[in-house]
Amino acid sequence: MALPYEIFVGLRYLRAKRRNRTISLNTMVSIAGITLGVAALIGTVGIMTGFKEDIQAKILGTTAHIIVQDRMKDSMSDYDPVTKQVATVPGVVAATPFVLKQVLLTTQTGVQGIVIRGIDPQREGTVTELAKNLLTGQLADLSRPVKVKQPNAENPTAPAVETEKPGIILGKELALRLGVFVGDTINVVSPVGPISAIGMVPKIRTFALVGLFQSGMYEYDSSLAYIDLAEAQKFFNMGQTVSGIEIKVTDVFHAAETARSVEQSLGFAYGARDWMQMNRNLFSALKLEKTMMFLLLVLITIVASFNIVSTLTMIVTEKQKEIAILKAMGATRKSIRRIFMLNGLIIGLSGTAIGIPLGYAFLWLIQTFWTFDPTVYYISRIPVHVQAMDVFLVAGSAIVISFAATVYPSLQAAKLAPVAALRYE
Repeated sequence: MALPYEIFVGLRYLRAKRRNRTISLNTMVSIAGITLGVAALIGTVGIMTGFKEDIQAKILGTTAHIIVQDRMKDSMSDYDPVTKQVATVPGVVAATPFVLKQVLLTTQTGVQGIVIRGIDPQREGTVTELAKNLLTGQLADLSRPVKVKQPNAENPTAPAVETEKPGIILGKELALRLGVFVGDTINVVSPVGPISAIGMVPKIRTFALVGLFQSGMYEYDSSLAYIDLAEAQKFFNMGQTVSGIEIKVTDVFHAAETARSVEQSLGFAYGARDWMQMNRNLFSALKLEKTMMFLLLVLITIVASFNIVSTLTMIVTEKQKEIAILKAMGATRKSIRRIFMLNGLIIGLSGTAIGIPLGYAFLWLIQTFWTFDPTVYYISRIPVHVQAMDVFLVAGSAIVISFAATVYPSLQAAKLAPVAALRYE
């Protein structure tokens, strides 16, 4: 089956004659503009998606996918049966209780306010990636008393006394701030203590540093510590209560639906929040930034589309006699519009076809040759991930913009009257 004649005429018009090379140059410039726009969009969207997923992985490596807490009270007393019931909900992999409090850490060289978590060392590894993030030590060390030597308070000149202290795990950055190493002792100060005649007295207990972790998030590594669940309950006078239950699910992107299922299973007295709710501000900011960068870089493609308008306008001006002859031979306005719209589509498709692999090549070069010091930037390479939907969106935007740029020149060509164009020929 023969192809429509509009295709052959359109392709011929994109090639300039010897007497006018400007049209050919403009065509190449238009294609280059679309190519650069598409490549820049692919590169930017791929880097933004990579950073988002990298932050997401680091957050989910330290915090649980879902947190269950009592709506009526700050603590949960019947956590054992609730934990067992939560584990039976479809989509839940594991669940474990935890205690969460704010305390002050003091050493001989530093003071730091932090968040301390009381965890079950045996079950914590099934819910979070804390065990994998440990640089030194093991989670089991939290449940074993540590023997440390301390000066004799009654007789400073006497030899040091060996005592047993509970273990604590700190973030790497927090340990650097406090100037402590594994085996050193740390004083944990709780602002809520026993009430005396002079008011509430802070409660102080000494712990031994048994491990360091590095999550990859500076905020966690500099402000988070872990102790044994039983020690946390004893230190904060919580009795047989906990702050809540942390849950790991099979599909993190359907954690909201699983959280609703958990609430339905437990009843109104308990509320469940998924990781996206707990980090809504961060992920909303990342999404907004990605959207705004996409819209700003679309301007490159829009600027390139003005070149398409000028190129087609020049073709219409140069080809007035040919257009008039085509119309005199029976070509309709619709056919003339198709010829010039086809030219714009060819420019858009060519630029998109070249721009997509160019964008991938740009990302490959960045990820391969651009390295960072992980001790400073917390990453060794720029994270990159290009999603198929983003590629389709970029390609579709470039083609639609290119097509829209053909509307005005094609209408002008279709309006051309054969008599006016051939009057002086």
